[in-house]
Amino acid sequence: MGKNILIFVPLFFCRQIFNLSKIWILILGFISFSLIASAVYIINDIQDAEKDRKHPKKKYRPIASGKISKKSASVFLMVLLVIAFLIMVYASFLVGNYIAIFLLPIIYLILNIAYSNGLKNTPLLDIAIIALGFVIRLYYCSYLSQIKISDALLLTVISASFFLGFGKRRNELKKGTSTRKVLKAYNIQFLDNIMYVFVGLTLVFYSLWTISKGGYLIWTVPFTMMIVADYCLIIESDSSDGDPAEVLRHSKSLLSLLVIFSVVLFMCLYV
Repeated sequence: MGKNILIFVPLFFCRQIFNLSKIWILILGFISFSLIASAVYIINDIQDAEKDRKHPKKKYRPIASGKISKKSASVFLMVLLVIAFLIMVYASFLVGNYIAIFLLPIIYLILNIAYSNGLKNTPLLDIAIIALGFVIRLYYCSYLSQIKISDALLLTVISASFFLGFGKRRNELKKGTSTRKVLKAYNIQFLDNIMYVFVGLTLVFYSLWTISKGGYLIWTVPFTMMIVADYCLIIESDSSDGDPAEVLRHSKSLLSLLVIFSVVLFMCLYV
């Protein structure tokens, strides 16, 4: 669900976070997309149940551990998709853009089903699909809120997605605890190099976005540098498996930097 917060980002950056009508539409979009994303996770967990039982952490997942049967999970999956569909119907009536509001989530669902059924075992494509998921979320917000996505923001999201994806693969390979087949195609040196290429691109594209917006936003760039540096320091340690959610959950320094960055960014945009 945390990834779906991205749906609100364009609204925030366009200084319309207090536009209640747009907020309501995006809340509907957030709920429907979260339900679809949850359905994708269930599909993946059903298919990977046997492999997850061999993983030190994933073996505790409900389906892998046997707490929930595959049949029950499948029924719950269908319920989530039906509810998501009904919410999208309502949102489409409010916005009027029926095609985009239905098409993007359906593309996301199909793409992730294909990912779970084999594409995740193809090197580079596995990361590209993850990055495309973030792009779909970004444009879903654009169509719901009728806010145009700037080129610099789009490139920032894409490069950051690749950075996080390659960083996770790097640590999975380094720790040797993952059962992913695709890791056999990667090596630590390549993942190190490509990860830091996307670190640089993320900072460059974000800096270009702040320059294009003008004002005092350029002063948020040093905070972004510190956040990226702290994140890299954490995933370079032996204790991290590179999962962004886990890194954020266990790092007080990173959380503090993100809070400070958010406050400064809000002041630059709205004060």
